[in-house]
Amino acid sequence: MSALRILHLSDTHFSGDGGRHYGVVDTAEHLRRALSHVAHLTFDLVVVSGDVSQDGSEASYRQVKDAVTPWAFARGARAVFAMGNHDQRDAFRAVLGEGQPDAVELSLPGIDLDRPVASLVERDGWRVVVLDSSVPGAGYGSLEPEQLSFLREAISEPAAHGTVVVVHHPPLRAQTALLQALALDEHDAHELLDIVRGTDVRVILGGHYHLPITEIVGGVPVTVAPGVTNLSRAFADPAEESAIDGFGGSVVTIDGDRVRVVPFVERLTPDDVVFHYDADVVAQIIQDSGPPAE
Repeated sequence: MSALRILHLSDTHFSGDGGRHYGVVDTAEHLRRALSHVAHLTFDLVVVSGDVSQDGSEASYRQVKDAVTPWAFARGARAVFAMGNHDQRDAFRAVLGEGQPDAVELSLPGIDLDRPVASLVERDGWRVVVLDSSVPGAGYGSLEPEQLSFLREAISEPAAHGTVVVVHHPPLRAQTALLQALALDEHDAHELLDIVRGTDVRVILGGHYHLPITEIVGGVPVTVAPGVTNLSRAFADPAEESAIDGFGGSVVTIDGDRVRVVPFVERLTPDDVVFHYDADVVAQIIQDSGPPAE
């Protein structure tokens, strides 16, 4: 079996006007540093698993594409992007297509441009399926029945070497109250994991939590990349939410029956906090951006 090496990045949060994230973070510099950290390696895929943009502008997607795609090509890789809760489908599509812009994609059927951005590509014996867990206007994640059917059909027959699934909201529990409230819908997470169990899916790549997490679920590794734009303070008070000024990513290698995930994180300053929300602010964000009350 041919080995596959992936640079897994997530949550670049670019703004079209080049503005600093939370008025603090130079997102372009964070991405440059993340890429430079592993610039001596070759890759097969460079994956940005959602929240590519902060403002949903075409300019922001062009900036990320112009930074990532040539860098990936120079190292033998192709670039893959997924929608996150901050992304906008129309602008994302205009620049990044269905998420695998430098390959011929088979996308989710339909002509409505508001439909989820989902695609599959098979190349060199590997299959990459991109799903769209974003819910327009909200922060939590969901996967429509059409996407789950798309995934089920896509992996109904094994690829020569296996399948990689990319989805922004991972089917894992979060570390904090806010991110758990803005996690992937629990029913959809169970459905996703049920679909991939016993198939040729070798790994699920996600983001959203700004924190490196890897968990084996039903025999399938689910790995979350640390954020490029900031790093979550995962073991602070879980009722609050805060992040520090730093960047990270993961190198994922699939070789035979082994899946190896090596995350890297770097602080840019020892003590700088990008943001801190107390419990009252967290509760308000959950009310505004979380799933509707039952």
